[in-house]
Amino acid sequence: MIGREMKTTNKSTTFSLFDFCKRRAEKVEIYGKESLDENGEIIPFIEQAAYVTHYLQLKSSCIEISYAYKAEALLNLWYDFVTGQDGKSAQQEDSIAESSSVMQQYLFPDLFQAPFQAPQNPKFTFIDLFAGIGGFRMAFQNLGGECVFSSEWDEQARKTYYANYGDVPFGDITKETVKNKIPQGFDILCAGFPCQAFSLAGKRLGFEETRGTLFFDVAEILRRYQPKAFFLENVKGLVIHDKGRTFKTILNALDEVGYVVPDPQIVNAMYFGVPQHRERIYIVGFRKDLGIKKEDFTYPEQKEVTKKWVDVREEHPVPAKYYLSTQYIQTLINHKARHEAKGHGFGYDIIPDDGIAHAIVVGGMGRECNLVIDFRQTDLTPTTRIKGEVNKQGWRKMTPREWARLQGYPDNFKIVVADASAYKQFGNSVAVPAIQATAKQLLTTLNEHGFIGK
Repeated sequence: MIGREMKTTNKSTTFSLFDFCKRRAEKVEIYGKESLDENGEIIPFIEQAAYVTHYLQLKSSCIEISYAYKAEALLNLWYDFVTGQDGKSAQQEDSIAESSSVMQQYLFPDLFQAPFQAPQNPKFTFIDLFAGIGGFRMAFQNLGGECVFSSEWDEQARKTYYANYGDVPFGDITKETVKNKIPQGFDILCAGFPCQAFSLAGKRLGFEETRGTLFFDVAEILRRYQPKAFFLENVKGLVIHDKGRTFKTILNALDEVGYVVPDPQIVNAMYFGVPQHRERIYIVGFRKDLGIKKEDFTYPEQKEVTKKWVDVREEHPVPAKYYLSTQYIQTLINHKARHEAKGHGFGYDIIPDDGIAHAIVVGGMGRECNLVIDFRQTDLTPTTRIKGEVNKQGWRKMTPREWARLQGYPDNFKIVVADASAYKQFGNSVAVPAIQATAKQLLTTLNEHGFIGK
């Protein structure tokens, strides 16, 4: 057994998985025969963590865990390494494999203290694909669901996910070895899948045409596992992508794998308690043999805007690092003027206190399109390298916590990564309240037909 960038500790020391996950995963490894996959290759540390944390979260449930033996073997390996033991009695091994309290005491003081734990008596189960930082999970857990599998490839997002929910998502869902970790019999599939161009050479506009895209993996999992329902989210541009052919391909594929799909709808988060103009296409579906018709499901009504920007603003003055430099402001002004001269609408925008934020997005002018005026900070001493000086006109970027609030995350949601990663994670996330309102409608439909909990 070999550990790289990890030190053996004595028995009284606990092992915080999160402490180690804060490092780059490739710099943290635990070797041993238990760490080999079916191909004889070393399972990376972060993937070992996915095995172990999923197992510990689910071992007391009635879910059949196909990888239980591997997870228990890894637990023994980790226990050996952390406590410095070279060998254990059979009685000790049984204790490690069977007792969550032992795991909590010796290995995972943070695992069962994550702020968003599954409900004690879940009403239904779901899986979280392309999980990001768990917006779908937050919404469905709030409605009484238990997440029995999660998958996300981004390392920084996996750290945030673990810190808040207590399990590390499995990695690349396109891999068969990851798909095989999904338990049988879950109720609902959730996925905010990325949009990719499809090859439409065959022009059958169905399941086969989605091969090579990430949507194919969603459709394949639906075909193979046949959950009662699904809930998919994507950018609203998916509807008109490739003159509508991509969207038609997706709907036909969902039909082919056995689902009734009510007419998808563009849902705007600003009608569900967050001051953000964020339109996304929502697609829900029900397994055909349940007898649920398209008209049995209705999307939530989008009636009223109840929040404005100032409602989610930080309560206290934010650090000077969020304020723009005078030179950068001039650059933004010049950039906007150039585009206006060409008849374009591109450029910075300042959100008034009583206004609604634009959709928060990653890259480009993502943060600059949601600038605000805030005069509360009086100490404008630069804390980072800037050209010029910090402006005195109150121009600043929103903070990561403000972006979290714009997406409907509660304030006890842990932000455990650097600002750059946090902006990316919240910008890529779903708006939790809008997801939850739609999920409630989905669950109501299943409940009215007697399929929740069966």
